[in-house]
Amino acid sequence: MASTPQHWDAAYAQGDTTRGWYQSQARVSMELLGQAGVSTSASIIDIGGGASVFVDDLLRAEFDDVTVLDHSPIGLDIARARLGSPSERVTWIVHDLLTWTPPRRFDVWHDRAVLHFLLDDGEQSRYADVLRSATHPGSIAIIGVFGPTGPQMCSGLPVQRYDAAALDTLLAPTFQRIATRDDVHTKPDGSTQDYVWWVGRRGDPSGS
Repeated sequence: MASTPQHWDAAYAQGDTTRGWYQSQARVSMELLGQAGVSTSASIIDIGGGASVFVDDLLRAEFDDVTVLDHSPIGLDIARARLGSPSERVTWIVHDLLTWTPPRRFDVWHDRAVLHFLLDDGEQSRYADVLRSATHPGSIAIIGVFGPTGPQMCSGLPVQRYDAAALDTLLAPTFQRIATRDDVHTKPDGSTQDYVWWVGRRGDPSGS
């Protein structure tokens, strides 16, 4: 199995709120935005956002420049339907991240659980390249991945587990870590998944 649009369309076709990734609020993401001092005027892109409620929380907090990217149109359709008319305030992009060319640069790159589905060095390197293309000096990256004690499979797919040092290596020298956080996500069935959250700030164009 591979992390394809067809795989995720099929997963979303079973509904969203009972799936393992579901959370009723994007609590950690919003807290990390606040701790990083991100203002509501910042431009934010949610990578692999799918049906995530992060966009709901951003709009409620009056962020006014929000983009959501996912290669599953069904996932994005769930989010748009849930939001109703406020969805018109969001830019929605259906695209595979690894073949995407960002049309602009964003103040904040947010990713909850895309990176850990990229298993080989080439995919991970491409992820870092797109991150650099989509940000500017001073941009913040907030990335959530399965930690060292997290699951080895998710949604029927193998995953790559990370610690903060491995993320440092992947994203340096362009991004310097400013915070990390361990978190336990409780799935709708009551089981748990261990996450590592990594927050970094982009340095100057030379990467220093």
